[in-house]
Amino acid sequence: MRADRLVSLVLLLRRHGRLSATALARELEVSTRTVLRDVEALSAAGVPVYAERGRHGGFALLPGFQTELTGLNHDEALALLVAGSRRGAHVFGLGSALASAMLKVVDALPESYRRTAAGAAERLLIDPEIDLLARRSAEEELPDDVVAEVRRAVFGGRRLRIHYAARDAGPRWRTVDPIGLVTVREQGYLLATREGEDRTYRLSRILAAEELDEPARRPERVDLDKAWQERSTRFRAGGDQVVVRVRVHPARREELAGTAVAVLAEEDDVVEVAFQDARHAEWAVWRLSTGAEVLEPPWLRAALRERALAIAARYEETGGH
Repeated sequence: MRADRLVSLVLLLRRHGRLSATALARELEVSTRTVLRDVEALSAAGVPVYAERGRHGGFALLPGFQTELTGLNHDEALALLVAGSRRGAHVFGLGSALASAMLKVVDALPESYRRTAAGAAERLLIDPEIDLLARRSAEEELPDDVVAEVRRAVFGGRRLRIHYAARDAGPRWRTVDPIGLVTVREQGYLLATREGEDRTYRLSRILAAEELDEPARRPERVDLDKAWQERSTRFRAGGDQVVVRVRVHPARREELAGTAVAVLAEEDDVVEVAFQDARHAEWAVWRLSTGAEVLEPPWLRAALRERALAIAARYEETGGH
């Protein structure tokens, strides 16, 4: 919306002091022509925006054009800024709104808090995209219009039609009653019911969505944490899943957990994990090489041993040639 963009433009100028039309366009994700039109609109509305020409010129606000947000102490402001650094909002299509909100919080703080809280927030990193082993976290492609439609139905309490591509099945339309949205390890899920049965849908597999003009058939209140735990328990107990006990080197523990369906138990360096099936279990543990040893089940130990012997035999036969 243009009104939100105009507010963001003012806050950007108040925070940075002076910005070029190109820099503003990049921050607001619009064209420079749109920025120029917005500046004209602000000036006409009485906002004291002025242009400075030259190599280091740009747009700025007259000194003193500022309000302050009272009632927040330094630690409260820092907590808001740190919360704003988490990436979960991007899963639900709220990344730009979160960035705008954090900009408003920083800009509206008293001057003393703004300098110290913003500086402290720069020294805290939450959920980086790459870990110490240079593994990049998976980032799902989520069309903004689809996520926005799902979000509206969840918040508005309306039924929802989704064009959903389930695993190993072609996409088809379903009508569901949305309950809530959950993000786990940067992956988003829609919790819903369909014909009275609990359903969980991966947001990245929703190809299209349409909010319907009828109320969702759902409880007035919901405990999402409890609902997610119950569904996770049922998921781990179903299908052809395989439970494996593994002694794993601490440096490879997160890698193992990241490939498993679920971590069921831990004791020192022994982890009990669930995999989708036998092939998934063999692949996941094999890729850890000597960083992991299967303790149970025996058939998986035997399968990994046979694979290792086959590799060793191949290199003995070639003799390095």
